[in-house]
Amino acid sequence: MTDLYGSTLDEVPFTRLCGGNQQNEDGESCVLIAPIPGMKDAYALRDSKNPDAGTLRFTGDELRAAGLATI
Repeated sequence: MTDLYGSTLDEVPFTRLCGGNQQNEDGESCVLIAPIPGMKDAYALRDSKNPDAGTLRFTGDELRAAGLATI
């Protein structure tokens, strides 16, 4: 099993994905996502409102199983 937390995310650009609540200007339903460097089909996610709160990492299969198909 690959250690998704073994790679550093320094210098990795995150992309903002939003869904639901699109009528709100504050981007309430947005997440920041980035591919994990050196890993195939692995991603890091952050809260768009509080990116310093921490980062969760998932395989692409895990994200697709949770309904996030836009990766």
